[in-house]
Amino acid sequence: MMMQYTNVVMRGNKSTMMQDLCFKKIPEIKSSVTEVECYICGKGLHDGMSITAKTLSNGIVLFCDTHYLLQ
Repeated sequence: MMMQYTNVVMRGNKSTMMQDLCFKKIPEIKSSVTEVECYICGKGLHDGMSITAKTLSNGIVLFCDTHYLLQ
């Protein structure tokens, strides 16, 4: 978490107040979503299929029930 510090000095007729303010900078979170579908046939949840992820040497691949059994 990043912090930003600011010094504030307020002067009145008979007194001076010094204050350190600390503001927390909340980082912006970015994400993306894509519809899941089988790597082989392209069917997805909208087709009533269950989708399972499998880690292969080239990365994570998604398969439907039919094609997961063939791997």
